[in-house]
Amino acid sequence: MADNQGPQGNYDPAGSTQMFRAFVDEAPQTGRRQAAPAASGGPRIGLIIGVVIAVAIVAAVAWLALK
Repeated sequence: MADNQGPQGNYDPAGSTQMFRAFVDEAPQTGRRQAAPAASGGPRIGLIIGVVIAVAIVAAVAWLALK
């Protein structure tokens, strides 16, 4: 049976703390981390289209209400 006590002597019955520390302390596979991808217009375009659709729906409801 494995000894699940950490360096401070705290008992962790699932061993998850030690597994998390091993994951965090693990060195990256390459010498440097990959840079974040350049921001494209993807999310911004979706937001603009959503706003246009919302305005169109509100305009249609207002037109039907005032008709």
